[in-house]
Amino acid sequence: MTNDERYRVLFLCTGNSARSIMAECILNREGGDRFVAFSAGSDPKGAIHPRAKALLERKNYVVDGLRSKSWAEFSEAGMRPVDFVITVCDRAAKESCPVWPGRPMSAHWGVPDPAAVAGTEAEEALAFAEAYRMLWKCIGIFVNLPMASLDRMSLQRRLEEIGRAKA
Repeated sequence: MTNDERYRVLFLCTGNSARSIMAECILNREGGDRFVAFSAGSDPKGAIHPRAKALLERKNYVVDGLRSKSWAEFSEAGMRPVDFVITVCDRAAKESCPVWPGRPMSAHWGVPDPAAVAGTEAEEALAFAEAYRMLWKCIGIFVNLPMASLDRMSLQRRLEEIGRAKA
């Protein structure tokens, strides 16, 4: 598949500094031949959380070029529509999202916010590792869906089931 043929996936979170950034990296690695991932936030922090960046670097993800950005960039006129919009935090799931061009499929895969954990260094590191694990599991299921053989309703149901399969 060329870049124009791959499914485009936008991961949303409020701050776009940890969970959605990790999801973007995971999908671009795990599904890079069929998917291209992006991330954004409703109220972007402006920087990637240092623990998220460190975790991704330890796992050999390319972090150069990653940035915390607003979801408005993806709803602008002339922007190529995304095929999927997936929220990964509770707050963004309850916000009013922009009207996305092209009517993408959407789902909520709520993952606890590791950046909200205030504890020892080990507790905070564990929170980021657990968020990564949950996202990796969801994305692993997602990239193995038989997209071509699923109708829109069946695909929507599968997307929602993935969000419940994080444990």
